[in-house]
Amino acid sequence: MNYGEVELVSKSICFQGFFRIEKYRLRHALFAGGMSDEMSRELFERGHAVAMLPYDPVLDQVVLIEQFRIGALNDPQGPWLTEIVAGMIGENETAAGVARRESVEESGCEVSDLMRICAYYPSPGACSETIELFCGRVDASKAGGIHGLDHEHEDIRVITVGFGEAMSWIESGRLNSAAVIMAMQWLAMHKSRVLQAWSNG
Repeated sequence: MNYGEVELVSKSICFQGFFRIEKYRLRHALFAGGMSDEMSRELFERGHAVAMLPYDPVLDQVVLIEQFRIGALNDPQGPWLTEIVAGMIGENETAAGVARRESVEESGCEVSDLMRICAYYPSPGACSETIELFCGRVDASKAGGIHGLDHEHEDIRVITVGFGEAMSWIESGRLNSAAVIMAMQWLAMHKSRVLQAWSNG
């Protein structure tokens, strides 16, 4: 739904590195009519990503990963977060393809089936990134160990845990990033449909 227009006054690049920060001056349509005053906004441009919850419907287990996250450096629980596999979408890649690739790279699990959950903006007040979220069918009995790509300085530990216990980690605060919480809650809501779809093979 498009409520109105956006008038771009100027755009400049403030920083260009692994990520990019852009500065905009703009005006936008107001709900009450007319246009806003001219304003300045910085935008963090980091590309688009995929996240996937690996789930074993036979064992009723999820495969989670632990890794260091700079954004959580000052978290009282420490900067090692428990998450789901995720990665950036490269040129000429599909979201589903990235989900399958990242599952192997970060958890060692091959994905036999995928269900799309949704696409969302994790922080649209400052960042253009979108995340395409999936649930993937895996054999959790084969999960474990330490994974990741050396050239990306990844040091990823794999955890296999029962679905019920993983859900309790949301309340305890062990799961505290958006993608894993959303995926777990989606699976809790749609588990019967997932089990029915993945009941064979």
